[in-house]
Amino acid sequence: MSIVVTGATGHLGRHVVTQLLEKVPAEQITAVVRDEAKGADFAARGVKIAVADYNAPETFDGLFAAGDKVLLISGNEFDKGRPAQHKVVIDAAKAAGVALLAYTSGPGSLTASLMDDHRATEEILLGSGLPYTLLRNGWYHENYTENLAPVLEHDAVVAAAGEGRVSSASRADYAAAAVAVLTGEGHENRTYELGGDVAWSFAEYAAELSAQTGREIAYNSVPGEVLQSILTGAGLPEPFAAIMVGVDAAIAKGELVVDSGDLARLIGRPTSPISEAITAALK
Repeated sequence: MSIVVTGATGHLGRHVVTQLLEKVPAEQITAVVRDEAKGADFAARGVKIAVADYNAPETFDGLFAAGDKVLLISGNEFDKGRPAQHKVVIDAAKAAGVALLAYTSGPGSLTASLMDDHRATEEILLGSGLPYTLLRNGWYHENYTENLAPVLEHDAVVAAAGEGRVSSASRADYAAAAVAVLTGEGHENRTYELGGDVAWSFAEYAAELSAQTGREIAYNSVPGEVLQSILTGAGLPEPFAAIMVGVDAAIAKGELVVDSGDLARLIGRPTSPISEAITAALK
């Protein structure tokens, strides 16, 4: 039996494989990558490397074996039909008779268009008859802390989220939840709504940035159309900018507050606060 991680050299995948190496022997882990060179560091530690691409179904032929546990990390090619890409993996996993397929989805409470691909993939997975786990990941700290340059340039956090709150957590926290499912028992046919323990507002986020930088950083709440023009002006493709504006509208409605406690329970500890992610990013 292998634990197979798709998208293993992406931001989340790297955390998952690194944490798996702390729990199971390297030879039990298969990292699925598109570029073998990017997985060289994992290969050097004894992880099996499989080269496959969501856009090339034949590359998944024979990749899985009966009894494998598979983590399907959602693709990031928004323009290439992600549900069809994910179906390639699900079909290959079903043909092999894997023991479990876990999928990184999004919050059940989120109505923004970002969720359309996730809902479609969930339907495909549930229709497959495979033993499944839905890891409905909430928002990541890093969605904000990895893009601090414009915030620090203008001393302003700009969002179209009003007074809405976000219960984000770190990528490492969400990876730990996936690892708990892949290495544990009793997670078949379960759905976990995952989010951080503490929900924060953008005003509080700006205040934390101010405290850590010693600068006066304000929160500027703007209408959605203004944010759309700011994002496209910064070079973001219009469809992706529209998705981001839709997420902010959902935040304003309270849809990114995930208070199930599932994440802390799965990882066996409190989730990391946004303040820690800010500290790490400022270094």
